[in-house]
Amino acid sequence: MALVAQYELKLDQLDVKTAYIYGDLKGDIYMSQLTGFKTAEKENMVCKLKKSLYRLKQSSRQWYKYFDSFIRGKRYKRSHYDPCVYYNNLPGREYIYLLLYVDDMLIAFKSRSAIDKLKKDLSSEFKMKDLSEANKVLGMKIEWY
Repeated sequence: MALVAQYELKLDQLDVKTAYIYGDLKGDIYMSQLTGFKTAEKENMVCKLKKSLYRLKQSSRQWYKYFDSFIRGKRYKRSHYDPCVYYNNLPGREYIYLLLYVDDMLIAFKSRSAIDKLKKDLSSEFKMKDLSEANKVLGMKIEWY
């Protein structure tokens, strides 16, 4: 936020819809049938998961690994200080920043067109909800002057 204010960057917010299903599971994971969805005479059967789901212990890690691989494939670098901060050096010695918090993202840069290009790249891989200009982040209200 300090860099956004200091360099007068634009700050947009995105939300990844159903982020955890992008993570690949390692090994076989089974779950019991959900209440209300049990099939008669097959109540003791279990479901084998093919994709990660919310509430699995490994879901957030698998989602992060998938996202990290994707964004680094787009030539973004991961910060040495915070593994959820990515940046890319664009022409003119300017940096575009992407900050990831679970399934929410912030993009900071001076140029609206660079932000829109990154949004397009992200939307080509993930189902996204574009929340436009950020006005609330982690419970903090952002006011632009």
